[in-house]
Amino acid sequence: MSDAGFDLTDPATVRDPYPAFTRMRALGRPIWDERLGMWLACRYDDANAVLRDRRLGRIFTPREPGDVWETFNWLHEDALLENEPPKHTRLKQLVAKAFARGHIETRRPRIQELCAQLLDDCETKARDTGTFDVIADYAEPLPVLVIADLLGFPESDVPLLRPWSRAIVKMYEYDRTEDDDRRAEQACREFAAYIDALADERRDRPGDDLITHLAEVEAEGERLTERELAATVVLLLNAGHEATVNGFGNGIVALLARRDQWKRVVDDPWGAADTAVEEMLRFDTPSALFERTAARDVDIAGVTVCEGQKIAALLGAANRDPAVFPNADAFDVGRDPNPHIAFGAGIHFCLGAPLARLEMQQSLPMLAERFAQVALADGAVPRDTFVLRGWETVPVAV
Repeated sequence: MSDAGFDLTDPATVRDPYPAFTRMRALGRPIWDERLGMWLACRYDDANAVLRDRRLGRIFTPREPGDVWETFNWLHEDALLENEPPKHTRLKQLVAKAFARGHIETRRPRIQELCAQLLDDCETKARDTGTFDVIADYAEPLPVLVIADLLGFPESDVPLLRPWSRAIVKMYEYDRTEDDDRRAEQACREFAAYIDALADERRDRPGDDLITHLAEVEAEGERLTERELAATVVLLLNAGHEATVNGFGNGIVALLARRDQWKRVVDDPWGAADTAVEEMLRFDTPSALFERTAARDVDIAGVTVCEGQKIAALLGAANRDPAVFPNADAFDVGRDPNPHIAFGAGIHFCLGAPLARLEMQQSLPMLAERFAQVALADGAVPRDTFVLRGWETVPVAV
């Protein structure tokens, strides 16, 4: 329990953490959470400092040694997200060089095509039942299809990806069970083996896809090792679609619950899209917490984070800080400026942010054009997770 009575394992807090965030920000400093064994930075300036201070780093602690956790450990030890310079610099240079071959903006027509196909399916369901699930039928499959297309996964294998990702990212939560742990390690083994086989195939028969380019990319005489390539692909899939699924899902629930704001999008779908998407990401941030570890003693807003201690930036709390966002608890599709930190900041700013934004900037206006009268229906079920905040199902009526 924290100084502000914050308990991220409490179902009520998971459903609506924002009252607790308000209390925590009011303390005016990072707070110590005894249960988590870390400091929590809740104000915008404090969270931003945590993300940008180079004395605070991502220091991965391997799980128990032995064969059981071997794959899980190296998938994280060789991942861009879990490293600091100089390894982070080397990995980012190689991955960015592969991305620089036009992989993002050139996907715009394909994203629009996938959106149209999914909306056709939604329309068919709506004709039969009057409803469809905006998560299961639209928000969830779209980024999986996009990232699979980007990486060059065979279409027949796409159904494998989401279950692997969901199992692995459950490890970032603080209320895991032994079954969660077991499923995560199994998913790591299966996913890594799959990527190894696919990368070998692309080395023999290169294609115009990101896995091929990651296998081929070279910078200053350096290349990705087989493990680094697998870790990069796993990270790109997990981070590349979790933020989009949850960002869109959280945002569309907030948006449809405020009919005046939805009407603003419907009246000018493409004109409103850019600022509306940023507000969707700010208002109910999909990644609520990002940990850092002090490489040496660091002062953050008058609190000393001792060497070896952890401090987390609570992104959802920071993005509702009224010191930065006027009327911060109001959802405003035209909010501008909107300097939210939903994608992080500093050297670990989300590599997939441009792709996530592009997907949401296409999927929102296309939904508004096709289903202007859509409204929330009964039966929405939130995810029972705090760190990666989202919805399992959101039925909508048309």
